Amino acid sequence: MVEHESVWSDLQGVPFEQGYVDAGGVRTRYLRAGDPALPPLVFLHGSGGHAEAYVRNLEAHAGHFSTWAIDMLGHGYTGKPGHPIEVRHYVEHLIAFLDAVGAERTALSGESLGGWVAARAAADHPDRIERLVLNTAGGSQADLQVMRRIRDLSMAAAENPTWETVQARIVWLMADKSKGYDDVVASRQRVYRQPGFAAAMSDIMALQDPQIRARNLLGPAEYGAIKAPTLVLWTSDDPTADVGEGRRIASMIPGARFEVMNGCGHWPQYEDATTFDRLHLDFLLER
Repeated sequence: MVEHESVWSDLQGVPFEQGYVDAGGVRTRYLRAGDPALPPLVFLHGSGGHAEAYVRNLEAHAGHFSTWAIDMLGHGYTGKPGHPIEVRHYVEHLIAFLDAVGAERTALSGESLGGWVAARAAADHPDRIERLVLNTAGGSQADLQVMRRIRDLSMAAAENPTWETVQARIVWLMADKSKGYDDVVASRQRVYRQPGFAAAMSDIMALQDPQIRARNLLGPAEYGAIKAPTLVLWTSDDPTADVGEGRRIASMIPGARFEVMNGCGHWPQYEDATTFDRLHLDFLLER
């Protein structure tokens, strides 16, 4: 018997709120848990994603942080800018969000695109980032095959959000292909069925265009400018880049810690939340 996995059951018993805040004129959706008086922690999801990427991590972190998972610019139920979105646009939106919620300094944890944005934010705004986690982060290379795969799967799901197209996009993220991930699929399908979302996805996919990507890539100068203590977290089965790429990113960040999670794909925070939360909290709470 296959056990059903539910976004709601991940949140049952967890004191949390869902809401919206005006971040520099952009209506921005968030999930939040933890005492507001605690230090802030912000989670950033990947391309085409939304805050539900972190439903399995809110409870563990809420005991230590005022924990936010947001829908990034153009994603989920957050406002859509109506133009191709580059990394600087995401960073501007993130800083506006931090200003809106009164977070002068924050711990920041990003997965995939979220890691790309988090690294750029840490390099450009060192006064705002207390600690940094880069989780299977993008932004360090341009693999044309991977870029094409992300774009094809994402656009197929947004232009025709059937169960099959959305599920294909979700399963691609995971190491374990035997599961259906039904509740995550249902949640994302609802997002993708919003009017006009195919156009929004096209704007999100701008970073999969080789020319646009090239001017947004991070290298030794950008990674080397990161002052915050940093954890680079990679996985054994990441579909976007191998462990060596994660290790290369860590080598460019002064003093960065590097960890590998086995048996996980591009969503280790979901596939093995227990291990992720332990590694994450061990790093974030280290003094």
